[in-house]
Amino acid sequence: MPNTAAQVNDPHQRPPMRRPLRWLWLAVAVIVLDLATKYAASHFLSYAQPVEVLPFFNLTLLHNTGAAFSFLAEHPGWQRWFFAAIAIGASIGLTVWLSRVRADEKLLAVALPLIIGGALGNLYDRLIHGYVVDFLSFHAAGWYYPAFNVADIGITLGAVGLIWESVMGERRRKKAAQSSSS
Repeated sequence: MPNTAAQVNDPHQRPPMRRPLRWLWLAVAVIVLDLATKYAASHFLSYAQPVEVLPFFNLTLLHNTGAAFSFLAEHPGWQRWFFAAIAIGASIGLTVWLSRVRADEKLLAVALPLIIGGALGNLYDRLIHGYVVDFLSFHAAGWYYPAFNVADIGITLGAVGLIWESVMGERRRKKAAQSSSS
């Protein structure tokens, strides 16, 4: 019996991915790479002293007590626990979501662990140090992009993957529904 358009668009009718939690190895890889690079930056760089790598890229050790772009960094310390709670909650929620990924959602199966790994890498810093270690600094024409780290790269790539899957996955399902109904 061929799939109907309703079955292709209904996530409960599409087959689940076999062992979707196996993708958590990506989260572990992000965490290990993140912590290793933060350790190296903390031990080999002097705080706030840029080391030029390329004309537009420096290694600059910075400590961020806030969130992205130092959001809430000026506050007295409550944000440490607030962002830690968000990281824990998001990691649990994203892991549950990952466990429910469908067989045709491979990009989603990659994106979710990247975000989880990034969240947990930065969570480690918040809990152990009280701040997140940042050290990757891009700049051009006197304008400096806020410094970031490998965990932030994982979160960003995962978010891009989620957006891409949201847009392209829906198009793919609509196309499959049209082809199965004809």
